Amino acid sequence: MLAHGGGAPETVSVVLLFGGLWIGWAAWSRLKGTGFPRMPLGGAYALLGLAGLLAISAGFVPQAIWGPSGAPAPSSPASGPRPASTATIAFSRPVDGQRIEGNELEVVMTLAGGRIVDTTSTSLAPDTGHIHLSLDGKLVSMTYGLVQVLPLRGVPAGRHTLQAEFVAADHGPFDPRVTTSVTFVKAPTG
Repeated sequence: MLAHGGGAPETVSVVLLFGGLWIGWAAWSRLKGTGFPRMPLGGAYALLGLAGLLAISAGFVPQAIWGPSGAPAPSSPASGPRPASTATIAFSRPVDGQRIEGNELEVVMTLAGGRIVDTTSTSLAPDTGHIHLSLDGKLVSMTYGLVQVLPLRGVPAGRHTLQAEFVAADHGPFDPRVTTSVTFVKAPTG
């Protein structure tokens, strides 16, 4: 989903992917007889396997370490009392009970008394943070904007609840939580 741009997860993915591509190229060159003649054939096959493993790991390792969006898990904020926020959040779109056709939902929110920041920080202020979107109680996006398109492919037809929460810069909740929710109906496709 939409969330962080850049940072450690993306860097690790790029390093793993390009490392896998480079190692794969070296192994393939040896197997085709166009390079690395001193490399044993068994070593070339092993490197080819390693290359595939690195390329596949590029998609999973960063997510396993940093979570699906590159941010600390929202359930693991710093311990201690949470700050209260001065902000309020609301949905402009969708409106409550709206029927949604297709596999995308344009989400438009308003935020009063708060400001969205694009970095994660442990320096907390009551008026700065991020927005988390949950669909039917499951976190689907950590975003830095008030407008986004939420993919609905794989979401079954029927009534669903979308919740937005303005969270502190460390992705932990304010106390009390700053949330809003809306229900919509996804029309059957096809």
